[in-house]
Formats: sequence, C-alpha cells, structure tokens
Amino acid sequence: MEAISLIVRSIFVDNMIFAYFLGMCSYLAVSKNVKTALGLGIAVTVVLILTVPLNFLLENYILKPGALGWLGDGFKDMDLSVFSLIIFIAVIASFTQLLEMVIERFSPSLYNSLGIFLPLIAVNCAILGASLFMQQRDFSNIGMATAYGFGSGIGWLLAIVGMAAIREKLEYSNIPKPLRGLGITFIMTALMAIGFMSFSGISI
Repeated sequence: MEAISLIVRSIFVDNMIFAYFLGMCSYLAVSKNVKTALGLGIAVTVVLILTVPLNFLLENYILKPGALGWLGDGFKDMDLSVFSLIIFIAVIASFTQLLEMVIERFSPSLYNSLGIFLPLIAVNCAILGASLFMQQRDFSNIGMATAYGFGSGIGWLLAIVGMAAIREKLEYSNIPKPLRGLGITFIMTALMAIGFMSFSGISI
C-alpha cells in the first residue's frame, strides 16, 4: 500500500515536470508529436526504473558513511558519499547508451525522430533528480526506490504526451502570432502545472 501511495504521489503531486520543472529541455522540444513524445516518455521511464534502484543499492552498500561495513570492521568509518554525483551520472549514462543501442536496432524510425534528444537522456535533469531525491528521502528498501523511479517516469511520460496532444490540437487553432510556438507552450505548461497542483490537496 505504501508503494502504491508513493507511485501515485510521484505521478501527480511530485511530478518531475509540473512540481520541479526538471527535464524541460526535452519536454519542450519533443512534445510536438504524440508518437515521438510517447517514445521518449517510455525511454525515460525505462531509464528511471533501472537507474533509481541501482543507485539506491550503490548509495546504501557503497557510498553512504559506514556503508562498507559489510566488508569488515576496517571499512566501517569509510565515507564515499563525495563520489555520489559522479557515480549516479555514470550509471545513468551507461543505461542511456544501452537503451539508445536497443532503440536504434529495433525501432530506427523512433531513433531518427528523437534525434539528439535520445542520447541527451543521459543529462536529463529529471533522471538525475530522481536519484538525488531518492538519496534525500532515504527509502527503506529497494522496492520503494523502484516504485519511486516508476512513478516519476510515468509522471514525466504523462506530462510530455499530454502536452504533445495539446500542441497537435493547437496547430488548428487561431493563436495570436506573438504567442505561436514556445509562447503558447509555456502558457499551456503553466496551466497544466496548476491543474496538477490540485492533486496536492488529496491525502494519499
């Protein structure tokens, strides 16, 4: 039940886009077409599901002060937390490279449509943010960390696909010239963020 609550909260209340505005670069650039947005959203979700629990294990069994105690009494006072950021980024970059190779092999059309934004998943601040938030929240087990990664990914996917669907409809709308393009996109993002804020009043 606690994991389900965490997933729901990660999707709607602590949404990476609308609560923290993380991953805005890819969100704004790729949210022009629903199919492409869905592909990128799934890719980001997969990377989050894989990297957050792995970084949780690294944090709790290698990086934390005293985490190396399982190696023996001589390692109990060792603190490798200074390397957390570097290791988290290395893990994310590795999984992103692997995912890029898989997409290029099995879906060349999606690979071409995502272009430079697929390898840029490695520096997507939403993905790094999820690992850093995991570190701050100090989850009790790997299951909770996985649930948080899953919820954060689904929330990001929901945000980018929703925006892509709206932008496709806006192509046929009579929008004042000064607001066309990114102008109306920023306005819609703000309105969607306000909508998602309403979930914060729900007791989950």
